[in-house]
Amino acid sequence: MDELKKQLSEKLGLSEEMSQQAIDMVLGFVKDKLPEGMQDIVNSAVNGEMPDTGGLLDKAKGLFGG
Repeated sequence: MDELKKQLSEKLGLSEEMSQQAIDMVLGFVKDKLPEGMQDIVNSAVNGEMPDTGGLLDKAKGLFGG
């Protein structure tokens, strides 16, 4: 998250506070669009944790021919 915040600040000229607000807004939007249960996976990933996907990633690979 710090790297994303840094890039938003450098490339768009946003303050650190505005960068954090932008990140929070996008994450909120994404989580609102996800099915229930997937939001916890996003929260874990955002917090730098390895999310327990319950095999969801393996299932998703099949959607893309992987």
